[in-house]
Amino acid sequence: MLALQAWTHLPLATLVLSAMTIVLAYTIYGLTGFGSSITAIPLLAQLLPLRTAVPLMLIFDLCAGLVMGVKNRASIDRAELRRLIPFMLVGMVLGVTLLVRAPERALLLLLGVFVLAYSAWSLLWRPAVRPISGIWAVPLGLSGGIFTALFGTGGPIYTIYLTRRLPDKIIMRATISALIFLSAIARLVLFAGAGLYEQAHLAQLAILLLPCAMLGMFIGNHLHHRLPPHRVVQAVWAILIFGGSSLVWRSLAG
Repeated sequence: MLALQAWTHLPLATLVLSAMTIVLAYTIYGLTGFGSSITAIPLLAQLLPLRTAVPLMLIFDLCAGLVMGVKNRASIDRAELRRLIPFMLVGMVLGVTLLVRAPERALLLLLGVFVLAYSAWSLLWRPAVRPISGIWAVPLGLSGGIFTALFGTGGPIYTIYLTRRLPDKIIMRATISALIFLSAIARLVLFAGAGLYEQAHLAQLAILLLPCAMLGMFIGNHLHHRLPPHRVVQAVWAILIFGGSSLVWRSLAG
């Protein structure tokens, strides 16, 4: 244990809580197919600097994507990808700029507000899913790209767009999976260019915690057919509300 602490320069309690958070996040990913970053980042931001937590989660998301594979590739709607990706990339450049330059306290407040707003929207708003114009790819692609680069949480924004453009659930899920994987590769390039992977001990921390992500995926995949889906959703909302509220309180209280 002392060797691990010296290797990562983190207290043992921080390492243990980070490991538990990663296992939880990827258990949810294994259960639902999404939600790892939006679950983990609000909790990891209580333990690690945000500029460490975000590139760390990206490594795990890429590994998870490679393990899971891009399923149903024949079902991907490439026209929607071509419509979204240019605006997503512009948003990601803006998001990386903010991640590198903005004060961390302001970013934590923004993350907390985003998580709480998304949780409230998902729990309370049940509108009819009506088709929308492709022009919505501009604001939703830009905003999704910004939040993808900042916190890895752009997936819900892309889903809002694609569920109203693609009525076939198989095509929608295949398209959102491909979009998230492509955005992860783009983030890797941008993060590397911004120097976020030059942080001391980030590689050691990633190596140490990667087995926790794989363990979580293993648990989630095995529980997938054993847990009622509504119970999983309830647990995710409870975690998000707790994490978002903690971030807002922490940033406002200084």
